[in-house]
Amino acid sequence: MTDLHFTFSTVDIIIPVYNEEEMLPLFHGMLCETVDALPHSFTFYYINDGSTDGTAAALERLRAGDTRVVIVEFSRNFGHQAALTAGLDRAEGDLVITMDCDGQHPPALIAEMISLARLGYDIVITQRQEPESLSFLKRLSSALFYRLINWIGDTHILPGGADFRLMNRTVVLALRSMREYNRFLRGMVAWMGFRTVILPYQQPPRLAGTSKYSTRKMFRLAANAVFSFSLVPLYISMSLGGIFLILALAQALWVFSLWLRGASDQLVPGWSSMMFILLIVGGILMISVGLVGVYTGYIFQEIKHRPVYLVRRETEKKPTADEKTIADPNG
Repeated sequence: MTDLHFTFSTVDIIIPVYNEEEMLPLFHGMLCETVDALPHSFTFYYINDGSTDGTAAALERLRAGDTRVVIVEFSRNFGHQAALTAGLDRAEGDLVITMDCDGQHPPALIAEMISLARLGYDIVITQRQEPESLSFLKRLSSALFYRLINWIGDTHILPGGADFRLMNRTVVLALRSMREYNRFLRGMVAWMGFRTVILPYQQPPRLAGTSKYSTRKMFRLAANAVFSFSLVPLYISMSLGGIFLILALAQALWVFSLWLRGASDQLVPGWSSMMFILLIVGGILMISVGLVGVYTGYIFQEIKHRPVYLVRRETEKKPTADEKTIADPNG
Protein backbone atom coordinates (compact mmCIF):
# COMPACT_ATOMS: atom_id res chain seq x y z
CA MET A 1 0.00 0.00 0.00
CA THR A 2 1.04 3.58 -0.54
CA ASP A 3 1.44 6.19 2.15
CA LEU A 4 -1.65 8.04 0.92
CA HIS A 5 -4.31 8.53 3.57
CA PHE A 6 -7.92 8.62 2.45
CA THR A 7 -10.40 10.74 4.38
CA PHE A 8 -13.93 9.71 5.29
CA SER A 9 -16.53 11.85 7.02
CA THR A 10 -19.54 9.54 7.37
CA VAL A 11 -19.71 5.97 8.67
CA ASP A 12 -22.83 3.78 8.71
CA ILE A 13 -23.05 0.77 11.01
CA ILE A 14 -25.52 -2.03 10.17
CA ILE A 15 -26.68 -4.20 13.07
CA PRO A 16 -29.15 -7.07 12.52
CA VAL A 17 -31.18 -7.93 15.62
CA TYR A 18 -33.44 -10.87 16.38
CA ASN A 19 -34.90 -11.30 19.86
CA GLU A 20 -32.07 -9.37 21.53
CA GLU A 21 -34.13 -7.24 23.91
CA GLU A 22 -31.94 -7.75 26.97
CA MET A 23 -28.59 -7.00 25.37
CA LEU A 24 -29.47 -4.03 23.13
CA PRO A 25 -28.89 -1.34 25.80
CA LEU A 26 -25.56 -2.92 26.78
CA PHE A 27 -24.38 -3.18 23.20
CA HIS A 28 -25.50 0.32 22.22
CA GLY A 29 -23.70 1.74 25.22
CA MET A 30 -20.47 -0.01 24.20
CA LEU A 31 -20.93 1.16 20.61
CA CYS A 32 -21.47 4.80 21.58
CA GLU A 33 -18.51 4.73 23.93
CA THR A 34 -16.30 3.77 20.99
CA VAL A 35 -17.67 5.95 18.19
CA ASP A 36 -18.14 9.11 20.29
CA ALA A 37 -14.35 9.35 20.50
CA LEU A 38 -13.95 9.24 16.70
CA PRO A 39 -14.07 12.29 14.37
CA HIS A 40 -16.76 10.91 12.07
CA SER A 41 -20.51 11.25 11.64
CA PHE A 42 -22.14 7.92 12.46
CA THR A 43 -25.53 6.41 11.63
CA PHE A 44 -26.71 3.17 13.25
CA TYR A 45 -29.05 1.00 11.15
CA TYR A 46 -30.75 -1.52 13.44
CA ILE A 47 -32.52 -4.15 11.33
CA ASN A 48 -35.25 -5.89 13.35
CA ASP A 49 -35.45 -9.30 11.69
CA GLY A 50 -38.98 -10.21 12.80
CA SER A 51 -38.30 -10.30 16.54
CA THR A 52 -41.06 -11.73 18.72
CA ASP A 53 -39.93 -10.40 22.10
CA GLY A 54 -39.58 -6.79 23.27
CA THR A 55 -36.82 -5.92 20.79
CA ALA A 56 -39.01 -3.42 18.90
CA ALA A 57 -39.73 -1.44 22.10
CA ALA A 58 -36.05 -1.57 23.09
CA LEU A 59 -35.07 -0.16 19.70
CA GLU A 60 -37.59 2.66 20.08
CA ARG A 61 -36.03 3.55 23.41
CA LEU A 62 -32.60 3.67 21.78
CA ARG A 63 -33.92 5.90 19.02
CA ALA A 64 -35.56 8.24 21.53
CA GLY A 65 -32.19 8.79 23.19
CA ASP A 66 -29.94 8.81 20.13
CA THR A 67 -30.69 10.71 16.91
CA ARG A 68 -28.27 8.52 14.98
CA VAL A 69 -30.47 5.41 15.28
CA VAL A 70 -32.50 4.28 12.27
CA ILE A 71 -34.86 1.30 12.66
CA VAL A 72 -35.87 -1.04 9.83
CA GLU A 73 -38.46 -3.64 10.88
CA PHE A 74 -39.15 -6.70 8.74
CA SER A 75 -42.62 -8.17 8.23
CA ARG A 76 -41.25 -11.53 9.47
CA ASN A 77 -37.96 -13.29 10.11
CA PHE A 78 -36.09 -13.33 6.78
CA GLY A 79 -32.69 -14.28 8.18
CA HIS A 80 -29.35 -12.72 9.05
CA GLN A 81 -28.15 -12.33 5.45
CA ALA A 82 -31.38 -10.60 4.42
CA ALA A 83 -31.09 -8.22 7.39
CA LEU A 84 -27.54 -7.28 6.38
CA THR A 85 -28.77 -6.76 2.82
CA ALA A 86 -31.51 -4.38 3.99
CA GLY A 87 -28.92 -2.28 5.80
CA LEU A 88 -26.59 -2.24 2.81
CA ASP A 89 -29.47 -1.12 0.59
CA ARG A 90 -29.97 1.95 2.81
CA ALA A 91 -26.45 2.85 3.86
CA GLU A 92 -25.18 6.13 2.46
CA GLY A 93 -21.93 6.60 4.37
CA ASP A 94 -18.42 6.81 2.97
CA LEU A 95 -17.72 3.66 4.98
CA VAL A 96 -20.14 0.91 6.00
CA ILE A 97 -19.56 -1.54 8.87
CA THR A 98 -21.66 -4.65 9.46
CA MET A 99 -21.66 -6.28 12.88
CA ASP A 100 -23.80 -8.26 15.34
CA CYS A 101 -25.16 -6.88 18.59
CA ASP A 102 -24.30 -9.85 20.82
CA GLY A 103 -20.96 -8.33 21.87
CA GLN A 104 -18.90 -10.96 20.06
CA HIS A 105 -18.08 -8.37 17.40
CA PRO A 106 -16.23 -5.91 19.68
CA PRO A 107 -16.98 -2.25 18.84
CA ALA A 108 -13.47 -1.38 20.07
CA LEU A 109 -12.15 -2.61 16.70
CA ILE A 110 -14.02 0.06 14.75
CA ALA A 111 -11.29 2.67 15.12
CA GLU A 112 -8.64 0.26 13.82
CA MET A 113 -10.90 -0.77 10.92
CA ILE A 114 -11.33 2.85 9.87
CA SER A 115 -7.58 3.42 10.15
CA LEU A 116 -6.98 0.54 7.74
CA ALA A 117 -9.54 1.97 5.34
CA ARG A 118 -7.66 5.29 5.42
CA LEU A 119 -4.60 3.43 4.15
CA GLY A 120 -6.51 2.60 0.97
CA TYR A 121 -8.04 -0.80 1.65
CA ASP A 122 -11.53 -1.24 0.20
CA ILE A 123 -12.55 -4.03 2.58
CA VAL A 124 -11.46 -4.79 6.13
CA ILE A 125 -12.38 -8.35 7.11
CA THR A 126 -12.11 -9.41 10.72
CA GLN A 127 -10.93 -12.94 11.42
CA ARG A 128 -12.12 -14.61 14.59
CA GLN A 129 -9.44 -16.43 16.55
CA GLU A 130 -11.13 -19.53 17.95
CA PRO A 131 -11.09 -19.48 21.78
CA GLU A 132 -9.72 -22.44 23.68
CA SER A 133 -13.09 -22.92 25.36
CA LEU A 134 -14.78 -23.73 22.05
CA SER A 135 -15.98 -27.33 21.89
CA PHE A 136 -14.13 -29.86 19.77
CA LEU A 137 -17.27 -30.53 17.70
CA LYS A 138 -17.67 -26.81 16.92
CA ARG A 139 -14.00 -26.50 15.94
CA LEU A 140 -14.21 -29.60 13.77
CA SER A 141 -17.42 -28.57 11.97
CA SER A 142 -16.04 -25.08 11.30
CA ALA A 143 -12.74 -26.42 9.97
CA LEU A 144 -14.47 -28.98 7.75
CA PHE A 145 -16.87 -26.38 6.36
CA TYR A 146 -14.16 -23.94 5.31
CA ARG A 147 -11.96 -26.73 3.98
CA LEU A 148 -14.87 -28.04 1.89
CA ILE A 149 -16.03 -24.70 0.52
CA ASN A 150 -12.50 -23.65 -0.40
CA TRP A 151 -11.81 -27.02 -2.03
CA ILE A 152 -14.89 -27.14 -4.23
CA GLY A 153 -15.31 -23.41 -4.90
CA ASP A 154 -13.44 -20.92 -7.06
CA THR A 155 -13.69 -18.21 -4.38
CA HIS A 156 -11.52 -18.41 -1.26
CA ILE A 157 -13.53 -17.91 1.92
CA LEU A 158 -11.48 -16.78 4.89
CA PRO A 159 -11.66 -19.35 7.74
CA GLY A 160 -13.01 -17.66 10.86
CA GLY A 161 -14.18 -14.66 8.86
CA ALA A 162 -17.58 -13.53 10.10
CA ASP A 163 -19.92 -10.78 8.89
CA PHE A 164 -18.02 -8.21 10.96
CA ARG A 165 -16.42 -6.18 8.19
CA LEU A 166 -15.87 -2.69 6.84
CA MET A 167 -16.50 -1.71 3.21
CA ASN A 168 -16.12 1.57 1.39
CA ARG A 169 -18.78 3.14 -0.77
CA THR A 170 -17.53 1.54 -4.00
CA VAL A 171 -17.76 -1.96 -2.54
CA VAL A 172 -21.23 -1.36 -1.11
CA LEU A 173 -22.57 -0.17 -4.47
CA ALA A 174 -21.06 -3.21 -6.18
CA LEU A 175 -22.62 -5.50 -3.57
CA ARG A 176 -26.02 -3.87 -4.07
CA SER A 177 -25.92 -4.84 -7.75
CA MET A 178 -25.78 -8.54 -6.80
CA ARG A 179 -29.46 -9.30 -6.17
CA GLU A 180 -29.34 -13.08 -5.86
CA TYR A 181 -32.01 -14.54 -3.58
CA ASN A 182 -29.95 -17.17 -1.73
CA ARG A 183 -27.27 -15.00 -0.23
CA PHE A 184 -23.91 -15.84 1.32
CA LEU A 185 -22.37 -12.42 1.83
CA ARG A 186 -18.98 -13.69 2.92
CA GLY A 187 -18.59 -15.42 -0.41
CA MET A 188 -20.04 -12.50 -2.38
CA VAL A 189 -17.63 -10.04 -0.78
CA ALA A 190 -14.68 -12.36 -1.41
CA TRP A 191 -15.79 -12.93 -5.01
CA MET A 192 -15.66 -9.20 -5.83
CA GLY A 193 -11.90 -9.09 -5.33
CA PHE A 194 -11.41 -5.56 -4.03
CA ARG A 195 -8.31 -4.64 -2.02
CA THR A 196 -8.75 -6.47 1.26
CA VAL A 197 -6.93 -6.60 4.58
CA ILE A 198 -7.50 -9.09 7.40
CA LEU A 199 -7.84 -7.91 11.01
CA PRO A 200 -7.57 -10.79 13.53
CA TYR A 201 -9.36 -10.48 16.87
CA GLN A 202 -10.16 -12.50 19.97
CA GLN A 203 -13.88 -13.15 20.21
CA PRO A 204 -15.30 -12.10 23.60
CA PRO A 205 -18.26 -13.94 25.20
CA ARG A 206 -21.84 -12.91 24.47
CA LEU A 207 -23.23 -10.01 26.47
CA ALA A 208 -26.34 -12.02 27.36
CA GLY A 209 -28.64 -14.76 26.17
CA THR A 210 -27.84 -17.50 23.69
CA SER A 211 -27.08 -17.56 19.98
CA LYS A 212 -30.13 -17.35 17.70
CA TYR A 213 -28.22 -19.09 14.91
CA SER A 214 -29.75 -22.56 15.13
CA THR A 215 -28.25 -25.69 13.60
CA ARG A 216 -30.90 -25.54 10.88
CA LYS A 217 -29.92 -21.98 9.97
CA MET A 218 -26.24 -22.93 9.94
CA PHE A 219 -26.92 -25.82 7.56
CA ARG A 220 -28.96 -23.53 5.32
CA LEU A 221 -26.14 -20.99 5.22
CA ALA A 222 -23.66 -23.76 4.42
CA ALA A 223 -25.91 -25.01 1.61
CA ASN A 224 -26.12 -21.50 0.16
CA ALA A 225 -22.33 -21.29 0.29
CA VAL A 226 -21.86 -24.62 -1.50
CA PHE A 227 -24.56 -24.40 -4.15
CA SER A 228 -24.14 -20.67 -4.87
CA PHE A 229 -20.39 -20.75 -5.42
CA SER A 230 -19.59 -24.16 -6.88
CA LEU A 231 -20.70 -26.65 -9.53
CA VAL A 232 -18.35 -29.30 -8.16
CA PRO A 233 -21.20 -31.44 -6.68
CA LEU A 234 -22.58 -31.85 -10.20
CA TYR A 235 -19.14 -32.73 -11.53
CA ILE A 236 -18.73 -35.31 -8.77
CA SER A 237 -22.04 -36.97 -9.63
CA MET A 238 -21.04 -37.01 -13.31
CA SER A 239 -17.69 -38.55 -12.42
CA LEU A 240 -19.35 -41.26 -10.34
CA GLY A 241 -21.62 -42.03 -13.27
CA GLY A 242 -18.57 -42.29 -15.52
CA ILE A 243 -16.82 -44.65 -13.08
CA PHE A 244 -19.81 -46.99 -13.01
CA LEU A 245 -20.01 -46.87 -16.79
CA ILE A 246 -16.37 -47.99 -16.98
CA LEU A 247 -17.03 -50.78 -14.46
CA ALA A 248 -20.03 -51.92 -16.49
CA LEU A 249 -17.89 -51.99 -19.65
CA ALA A 250 -15.19 -54.00 -17.85
CA GLN A 251 -17.84 -56.46 -16.65
CA ALA A 252 -19.19 -56.83 -20.20
CA LEU A 253 -15.69 -57.49 -21.60
CA TRP A 254 -15.04 -60.10 -18.91
CA VAL A 255 -18.28 -61.94 -19.69
CA PHE A 256 -17.54 -61.74 -23.42
CA SER A 257 -14.06 -63.20 -22.85
CA LEU A 258 -15.58 -66.16 -20.99
CA TRP A 259 -17.89 -66.86 -23.92
CA LEU A 260 -14.98 -66.72 -26.36
CA ARG A 261 -12.97 -69.21 -24.25
CA GLY A 262 -15.94 -71.52 -23.91
CA ALA A 263 -16.03 -71.08 -20.17
CA SER A 264 -19.56 -69.81 -19.95
CA ASP A 265 -20.27 -72.37 -17.22
CA GLN A 266 -18.37 -70.10 -14.84
CA LEU A 267 -21.12 -67.52 -15.16
CA VAL A 268 -23.07 -68.48 -12.06
CA PRO A 269 -25.72 -65.82 -11.34
CA GLY A 270 -25.44 -64.37 -7.85
CA TRP A 271 -28.43 -62.68 -6.30
CA SER A 272 -26.44 -60.92 -3.53
CA SER A 273 -23.86 -59.44 -5.88
CA MET A 274 -26.61 -58.30 -8.23
CA MET A 275 -28.46 -56.61 -5.41
CA PHE A 276 -25.25 -54.98 -4.19
CA ILE A 277 -24.59 -53.48 -7.61
CA LEU A 278 -28.20 -52.36 -7.97
CA LEU A 279 -28.17 -50.66 -4.58
CA ILE A 280 -24.88 -48.87 -5.29
CA VAL A 281 -25.96 -47.71 -8.73
CA GLY A 282 -29.41 -46.75 -7.46
CA GLY A 283 -27.90 -44.76 -4.59
CA ILE A 284 -25.55 -42.88 -6.92
CA LEU A 285 -28.43 -42.13 -9.28
CA MET A 286 -30.61 -40.84 -6.45
CA ILE A 287 -27.81 -38.61 -5.14
CA SER A 288 -27.12 -37.27 -8.64
CA VAL A 289 -30.78 -36.55 -9.30
CA GLY A 290 -31.04 -34.90 -5.89
CA LEU A 291 -28.09 -32.60 -6.61
CA VAL A 292 -29.60 -31.62 -9.94
CA GLY A 293 -32.88 -31.00 -8.14
CA VAL A 294 -31.22 -28.69 -5.59
CA TYR A 295 -29.60 -26.61 -8.30
CA THR A 296 -32.91 -26.52 -10.19
CA GLY A 297 -34.63 -25.35 -7.00
CA TYR A 298 -32.10 -22.55 -6.62
CA ILE A 299 -32.73 -21.49 -10.21
CA PHE A 300 -36.48 -21.60 -9.58
CA GLN A 301 -36.12 -19.31 -6.57
CA GLU A 302 -34.01 -16.86 -8.56
CA ILE A 303 -36.29 -16.58 -11.59
CA LYS A 304 -39.32 -15.75 -9.42
CA HIS A 305 -37.55 -12.48 -8.56
CA ARG A 306 -39.11 -12.27 -5.12
CA PRO A 307 -37.58 -9.62 -2.86
CA VAL A 308 -34.93 -10.74 -0.39
CA TYR A 309 -36.94 -9.15 2.44
CA LEU A 310 -40.11 -7.15 3.12
CA VAL A 311 -40.19 -4.10 5.40
CA ARG A 312 -43.14 -3.54 7.72
CA ARG A 313 -41.96 -0.26 9.17
CA GLU A 314 -38.98 2.04 8.76
CA THR A 315 -37.94 5.19 10.58
CA GLU A 316 -36.04 8.14 9.21
CA LYS A 317 -32.80 9.45 10.60
CA LYS A 318 -33.39 12.35 12.97
CA PRO A 319 -31.36 15.45 12.10
CA THR A 320 -28.59 16.31 14.53
CA ALA A 321 -28.23 19.74 16.08
CA ASP A 322 -25.56 20.66 13.51
CA GLU A 323 -27.77 19.54 10.63
CA LYS A 324 -30.68 21.59 11.99
CA THR A 325 -28.45 24.66 12.14
CA ILE A 326 -27.34 24.17 8.54
CA ALA A 327 -30.92 23.65 7.35
CA ASP A 328 -32.23 26.70 9.26
CA PRO A 329 -29.39 29.13 10.05
CA ASN A 330 -31.89 31.66 11.48
CA GLY A 331 -33.51 29.06 13.77
